[in-house]
Amino acid sequence: MALHQLSTTLMLLLLLHLLVFGCTRSQYPPLPKSDVDNLEFPLNLEFLEAEFFSYASFGRGLDDLAPELTKGGPPPIGPEKARLSPFINDVVEQFALQEFGHLRAILRTVPGFPRPLLNLSAALFATVINNAFEKPLYPPFDPYANDINCLIASYIIPYVGLTGYVGANPKLQTPLARRLVAGLLGVESGQDAVIRALLYEKALFKVDPYNITVAEFTNRISDLRNRLGKQGLKDEGLVVPSELGAEGKIDGNVLAGNNYSISYDRTPAEILRIVYSTGNEHKPGGFYPKGANGDIARSYLKEPGHYDSFQV
Repeated sequence: MALHQLSTTLMLLLLLHLLVFGCTRSQYPPLPKSDVDNLEFPLNLEFLEAEFFSYASFGRGLDDLAPELTKGGPPPIGPEKARLSPFINDVVEQFALQEFGHLRAILRTVPGFPRPLLNLSAALFATVINNAFEKPLYPPFDPYANDINCLIASYIIPYVGLTGYVGANPKLQTPLARRLVAGLLGVESGQDAVIRALLYEKALFKVDPYNITVAEFTNRISDLRNRLGKQGLKDEGLVVPSELGAEGKIDGNVLAGNNYSISYDRTPAEILRIVYSTGNEHKPGGFYPKGANGDIARSYLKEPGHYDSFQV
């Protein structure tokens, strides 16, 4: 009788163990480690976009609006409520909420990581713009000043993530991961298209007080990203030499693409070089003062060698 009771007790304890620890392991779909890493890496960009768009439009970020998504990461440095017209504010609000959804979609698929420390200060954006023009602008560029400035600042961000998703998709092993990335890419591409279209309408408008056209701002930002990425032409502004336009026949460039009008791709190393503003995936800075999170990003901070492609 005692033996039977002991067996029953052990079985109950085993069942309890499976319920507690088994559920913890199975709350995410089974994916190979490479797919998990490649799905987690874009969280860095999604956090950046979510916080920038949210503060610019709502005047508040994830800590107030969706604190569960931060996973306890530190609050961003210096974001502000932008001074926007009702129409542009509405567009940016939509972008912000879409980014919240992207974070939820990724975090229900992979464990993820805490929000990295982000620098969204006006001073950081001014530094990026100064680097793009290879000289300081006076007064310093303020991304939160008005519609045009906020759209130019927005031009800096989603396209980088877009090219990362294009680069990641062929390296993913499972249909689940590929479907998620395809869905994320679709909306990121849409955001980039809206930003570019709104700016293209004002392409020849001179940004006050710099006497520099919107098109020139975009061309300079794209040139900077090409220099930092160090992998040739993967970025194009709104007005390009006609040989770089669609079919090599037009200088208007409302959507960026290669000679077949196919989206460019980037590796994690290229992306980190750009968003760190250092041209070096091993040297944090820019939007990520302490570096990006996740196994891929952190591997560059641990190893002196190169890690120039998604894991396979």
